[in-house]
Amino acid sequence: KLVKAHNGGNGMGNNCKGKNGTDLFLKVPLGTLVKDALTGAVLYDFMAEGDTWQICKGGKGGKGNSRFKTATHQAPFVCTPGEEGEACEIELELKLIADIGLVGMPNAGKSTLISKLARRAVKIAPYPFTTLEPNIGILKCDDGSKKLIADIPGIIDQASQDKGLGLAFLKHIERTSVLVYVVELAPYQERDPFEEFLMLRRELAAYDPTLLDKPFLVALNKIDQEEAQPLADAFIRKYPFSQSELFIISAQESVGLEPLLDAMHQLTENEKIS
Repeated sequence: KLVKAHNGGNGMGNNCKGKNGTDLFLKVPLGTLVKDALTGAVLYDFMAEGDTWQICKGGKGGKGNSRFKTATHQAPFVCTPGEEGEACEIELELKLIADIGLVGMPNAGKSTLISKLARRAVKIAPYPFTTLEPNIGILKCDDGSKKLIADIPGIIDQASQDKGLGLAFLKHIERTSVLVYVVELAPYQERDPFEEFLMLRRELAAYDPTLLDKPFLVALNKIDQEEAQPLADAFIRKYPFSQSELFIISAQESVGLEPLLDAMHQLTENEKIS
């Protein structure tokens, strides 16, 4: 898209100065990166409300012949041309800023979980990649505070190589303070929940190793399904981290959501302190 500020006006007789051009402001949401379209270099990062940054500087008007008048030369035919305004090619890239990011495979139940926790309607359907753009919700905690939660569209094996929805959404995880891995307990799909958890961790590390340094929780979802409990038990036995990070839930049936919500709140508060 070509965006241009308004041109100024030409000078006129009787020492009339040309009209100044008007500034053009583009409003962007927080989390927007301004990048050089040719090199990909980040020129500016909008992280605070009210931030402004000048992309291009306008031109400057020339001097008319009246500026060259002297006592002995009252009608000079001398003037200077104006200066052209700047032009550049940039890309605007949005990376969501959220307190909590839900990470999981397609159909792990992330959309259902955010709809229950944030009490908002989102698109939910029994097929992969139902969520094609991040869902954003607000968690209202018991102490009156609010947390922004983002449902990142499903990550699959080799997402870091841009498979599936790939890089289009992995980038949003960079701005979240806390991650919640949502792992589906799927007894009839011959899938190992623990292997899926490891795959999610691998894809995040392949995209950006520092993502593994973020504090996280794990929500084993769909415990309401028959034969799901043995899968949860097997996951717990293999899980190498603190089991205080583990929560067995059913987003659909609203089972186990309160302890998970409390843990998410506490973890984000700890991050603010640190």
